[in-house]
Amino acid sequence: MTNKNNNLKPRIEKLIKELTTGLQERDEIIAVSLLAALAGHNSFLFGPPGTAKSLISRRISCAFKETNYFECLMNKFSTPEEVVGPVSIKELKQDKYTRKTNSYLPTADFAFLDEIWKSSPAILNTLLTLINEKTFKNGDTVEKTPLKALIAASNETPASGQGLEALYDRFSVRLNVPPMQNRENFESILNQKPTESTVAIDDGLKISTEEWTEWQSAIHDVSLSKETLVIINLIRAELEKKSENLNVYVSDRRWQRAAMLTKASAFFSDRKETNHTDALLLRHCLWTTKDNRSDVIEAVENAVRKCGFNSEHFNIKEIDEEIERLDQEISDELFVSEDIYKTVKLNDGKEYFSVNANFEPKYRHDGHKTVQFFIQKDKLKSQGEFQPVDKQGNATLEIKCDFDGQGSCNISYASRNHYSHGYKDTIFTPSILFHKGDKKRNVNSRLISSLNRSTADLKTKLERIKKETTIKFTQYNKALHTAFVPKNIQVIAVEGIQQQISDIKVRIANCSRLSALCKA
Repeated sequence: MTNKNNNLKPRIEKLIKELTTGLQERDEIIAVSLLAALAGHNSFLFGPPGTAKSLISRRISCAFKETNYFECLMNKFSTPEEVVGPVSIKELKQDKYTRKTNSYLPTADFAFLDEIWKSSPAILNTLLTLINEKTFKNGDTVEKTPLKALIAASNETPASGQGLEALYDRFSVRLNVPPMQNRENFESILNQKPTESTVAIDDGLKISTEEWTEWQSAIHDVSLSKETLVIINLIRAELEKKSENLNVYVSDRRWQRAAMLTKASAFFSDRKETNHTDALLLRHCLWTTKDNRSDVIEAVENAVRKCGFNSEHFNIKEIDEEIERLDQEISDELFVSEDIYKTVKLNDGKEYFSVNANFEPKYRHDGHKTVQFFIQKDKLKSQGEFQPVDKQGNATLEIKCDFDGQGSCNISYASRNHYSHGYKDTIFTPSILFHKGDKKRNVNSRLISSLNRSTADLKTKLERIKKETTIKFTQYNKALHTAFVPKNIQVIAVEGIQQQISDIKVRIANCSRLSALCKA
């Protein structure tokens, strides 16, 4: 083989540019269709009539040097003769049922079948065998077919229950081909000449059958990155969770073909391993109907967003658990966990607030009244009136207390003296010796040093992780570009990594906070 697979990226980019000449809003569709053809995959173009689906197929065939191109508009009256060739009368006279396949699908390198789902079952069954085994049974002879890629088109997806699932599953790439969305682009095509279905491509850019065959093997040598595997598993879990609502099923074969497409993207981007951008191509591989297309695409994009770098050198979950453990230990050992009140203990061993209440008379001729009593600490959070006790623990019947829920207690005095006109209520607020969050006194200095050292070590580890991740991201970012994913979609590929770096910074700040607590 003469091609050493070096520096393919600029060649493929230039080839895509040539193939999209004169077309508007079709760059991604042509790029992904070309990628599918380069990888030996079949594509399904979904869209209404008049959106250049057949033109796209013809353009893709222009990228190859040796091209036997076949095209057919299918309908329910289509016969096998229109697709696989007429029966040879000469051979039939010799009692041999063979077809003249030249210029028909069995001898084509590339084929385009329009309105494929309208075809007859006989033709669709023949297609399934041809796509599966790359062979065609012509009479008694099994002929190998040179088909590199089949592009099918329709304005509908196959109806369920029609036995078309197996054939539909063979179209690894499914691309939506809508009418023009941008007004300027639409007006541009109104003014321009009819777009040519073929373009002249320099022979140096065109792909030979020898190259194409070599690449089929070389693509397998590309590795799926750990991040790509994480993304695939995230998507798979999400689709399984929503399978009933979305009515989407992705076979193991389809997952395998989809993964192969990401490898092909990496290969033609001059990389030996897939990355986040390649995984975005799964947007075109997993949906089954127009109803679940947007939800499946969202699942793919969200999975890419969630995935940062997958590393064996650190585990964020374990780091979070360590930060949480240190935070709890510092709080427990160095700081008061709840308000500590000034209390006394009575004979029952319980804690009480000692109260010397001074009651003002409602009228001048009554004197002030001072009463000492004790309020059980447990009543602090209580609701409703209660009676305090004296030093012996007996209830003081003339006193009624009621905490307001804010830490203050309203105290009423009901005098037993019939000549008294009563006293005004007073307020008692328990004294707090240490507030919640206050640093404890006389904490063992070795304990403080140990906690501070553990926090500093964790912060150093996170700083190293941040540095390594940032360096890796800088290098990684340079290789993220691929010709098969639009730039406005490529930005999704870096969001997960940027969020990962941001999360590491938050954890470093958290460690700084813990260190400050140790020194406070």
